[in-house]
Amino acid sequence: MSPKLVVFDLDFTLWPFWVDTHVNPPFRKKSDGTVVDSSGTCILLYQDVPQILARLKGEGTLIAAASRTGEKVGANQLLDLFHLDHFFCVKEIYPGCKVTHFERIQKKTGIPYSEMIFFDDESRNIRDISNLGVTCILVTGDGMTLKTLEKGMEAFARHAQSDP
Repeated sequence: MSPKLVVFDLDFTLWPFWVDTHVNPPFRKKSDGTVVDSSGTCILLYQDVPQILARLKGEGTLIAAASRTGEKVGANQLLDLFHLDHFFCVKEIYPGCKVTHFERIQKKTGIPYSEMIFFDDESRNIRDISNLGVTCILVTGDGMTLKTLEKGMEAFARHAQSDP
């Protein structure tokens, strides 16, 4: 069994920085296709992220973003510049509790928490969202990888089998 919705945090999950403190918006794409911040520093995603999102979308899985960043404009700009924006059916990007993000995602999609999986690098978010019944996977220092995705899908399948 696969999840109907996969939710990703952004900072240190899809990219290796906090968009509100480690880089300097606004961002732009150079003629060679690289994305840079306002100081000219090259901005990168974790390597597997485009492949992960394309795979999920290709399988018909819905994808959402849930980020507590205060730099909403910069986060959305990066999603656009990296050509990732079209993968997300819902984006909840603003400061506050991740539970609020998930309540809004659930309301917008109609998908039960039990049919969602969430990837985030912060233990407190994993703990809070697990309490809703969402399968949650802690993303390590390597960020979102294909291996992490597989680990998450296996955990979701085990969780789904154990539910009556």
